[in-house]
This record gives sequence, structure tokens and C-alpha cells, in this order.
Amino acid sequence: MCTYLTSTEPVAGSALGRDGWFTLGQSVVYFDHPQEAAAEHALCIDFRPLDASDASRRVAVELDAASARALAAQILATLDHEEVRALTQA
Repeated sequence: MCTYLTSTEPVAGSALGRDGWFTLGQSVVYFDHPQEAAAEHALCIDFRPLDASDASRRVAVELDAASARALAAQILATLDHEEVRALTQA
């Protein structure tokens, strides 16, 4: 069963694609059947440029649920570290 649960969020950053680095403008996150990952369902993340008309300028990630949760926890732990908080507080 597909969830069709999809969220899109503006992002600021850079990504390395097959043609080199490009500026990111959008992330798309969804939970569905993966194209390549060895899982029945996966958390899929597409990082895209502001102009998403060129599908070759994107980075796609497919993670099983346990890996996605572990990565989310790792990201939050890094951002919550006191050294990072000191650098990002305005």
C-alpha cells in the first residue's frame, strides 16, 4: 500500500551531482516503494535546484525506515551540540 505522503520544503545549500556542484532550492520527502533500495518501502528524499525543470540536476536518496530514523537522530544531535548552537545562534 502506498501512502502518497509527500512534503516539499525550500532548502538552502549545495549538492554534488553528476555534472558537479549545484545550488539547492527544494527538498521533496516521501514514503513509498523505492526504485533501488532493498526494502519494501523507503523514506525517499530528493534534493533539487530552484529550477527543478532539469531532472538530471537532483540528488535522490532512499533509506529504509530504521536508517532514516537513525540519520534524523544523528542530524538533530549534531545540530543540538553546544558547539554548533554557539555558531548558529543569532
